[in-house]
Amino acid sequence: MYQLNHILAATDLSAPARHAAERAALVSKETAATLDLLHVTNLAPLERLGQLMGTTAGDLEHKVLQAEQTRLMALATELQHRVGITPDTQVVAGDLLTELAKSADALATDLLVCGAKGDSVFRRFALGTTALRVLGKTKCPVLVVKQPPRGAYKRLLVPVDFSSASLRALHHARCLAPQADMVLMHAFEVPFEGLLRYARVNEDTIQQHRVTARKEALHKLQTLRDKAGLNNMNTSLLVLHGNPALRILEQEQALDCDLTVMGRHGDSLLEEMLLGSVTKHVLAELQGDLLVSV
Repeated sequence: MYQLNHILAATDLSAPARHAAERAALVSKETAATLDLLHVTNLAPLERLGQLMGTTAGDLEHKVLQAEQTRLMALATELQHRVGITPDTQVVAGDLLTELAKSADALATDLLVCGAKGDSVFRRFALGTTALRVLGKTKCPVLVVKQPPRGAYKRLLVPVDFSSASLRALHHARCLAPQADMVLMHAFEVPFEGLLRYARVNEDTIQQHRVTARKEALHKLQTLRDKAGLNNMNTSLLVLHGNPALRILEQEQALDCDLTVMGRHGDSLLEEMLLGSVTKHVLAELQGDLLVSV
């Protein structure tokens, strides 16, 4: 069973990344998980700068690291005042993705938190195979923060496809936001509906296929809900016909959900989640935060 014991929030100290750090602190407070703030700085350009300034690269590196540590400590102090959580802080020099993977493994991290804008970690994640390897090594969910936090999460949207990843996503969602209402959703399209129309199958027959598919999906949702041990009082079930990405975006707004949770799909793992068309579209258009369950 997944347990949220330690959170690692990566920050470049920009405004969007500070929102992510605050969200990480709120989750830490609600779940009693410990929190670390990590800032990775790239010191490679300092050697050339030192030559131009007539000083050693080592002196400049020390000053930069000291200044970054001061900024990160100020953020930690701000979180202590605003949220009541005092995180540990780390400033390291090196490649962002490499150092993030090292820290996540060393701290036995259960959740990575980062911003979705600016020079954020997740923006780097979406740009290539290096990101896929890092996430594959860390083996923990990633929370992408897109909005300034306004208290604990209130309503979660969890789209599922009934793969083995679906149950894991539900566990992650409940651990992250134990008090939030949850909407368990499945969007379906009738197999070969286009071919049926092309073959001039009458609309009543196609509609009957939809009714059957909807009933089957609802039964699977009920089974999944019960298997996950979710409370019927704060868990609702939703089955919709149509394109999954569009239905996810519609329902996030219609139901006023502040967090969407999406799990890995089959064997494609991170390629599907980070490079697949559905997730890329959802991440780009989603208004609220996104938890990628791995």
